[in-house]
Amino acid sequence: MMLSTLLPSELDIVLLRAHRNFILIIDCPTSWTAFRVDFMRILVVEDERTLARSIAAAIEDSGLAADIAFDGDEALHLATTHAFDAVILDLVLPKKSGFDVLAALKAKKPLLPVLVLTALGDLEHRIHGLDRGADDYMVKPFALTELLARVRALLRCGNANVRSSIVSVDDLEVDLAGHIVRRAGRVVPLSQREFALLVLLVSRRGEALSRTQIGEHVVDREFESTSNLIDVSIHGLRLKLGQPDLIQTVRGVGYRFAPGTSEPE
Repeated sequence: MMLSTLLPSELDIVLLRAHRNFILIIDCPTSWTAFRVDFMRILVVEDERTLARSIAAAIEDSGLAADIAFDGDEALHLATTHAFDAVILDLVLPKKSGFDVLAALKAKKPLLPVLVLTALGDLEHRIHGLDRGADDYMVKPFALTELLARVRALLRCGNANVRSSIVSVDDLEVDLAGHIVRRAGRVVPLSQREFALLVLLVSRRGEALSRTQIGEHVVDREFESTSNLIDVSIHGLRLKLGQPDLIQTVRGVGYRFAPGTSEPE
């Protein structure tokens, strides 16, 4: 069913699935409003293509989204330029070894959970992988049901997107469960979009996020890279959060959450 075929008189709430996202269409008196809710995304890094696709299919059947990288270079590129909630990583890969990918990834995104899934099962390799930053280590052959259970356990820890109940940075407090934001003890009323935007920025603290990256994860209508929606949303969020500014404008790139280092807008 295409969005263009829906009329306000037909439905009040419509749930569509497209490109791994659910889009909630809410009938308003004067317009339609669409909120995109992203699935949690898992990156599967595995050079054996049949196995990689089987793992990805099982992940998607469990209600998550999955992307695949077949070599180390592709894995590192995807993991550092896109937002993932966890990574399943083989160690024996073309172009760049899994150990090197793990070390580089943890250096750039230390909070991103990584589950190593490999045939290298001796004690020395397991210790080396855990010392390099792996959050879990699983040896092939394996049961898909156990793999999915371990992934769920990693996601419950919430490291990738700072999913602990309350996140505090300087004088900012974000209550993820209650959807409440406080600055210096004062409650800051935010819209749904502004709250999602703040959570994304805080979870990727220190990273310069492009407008396209932000638009892919925080949007209330179809995002176009030429749109000023993100800039307007950032401006509104800054006004509500007050001074000193917590969001830095990275010229030619986008924005980053960097308390104490922001430049004037």
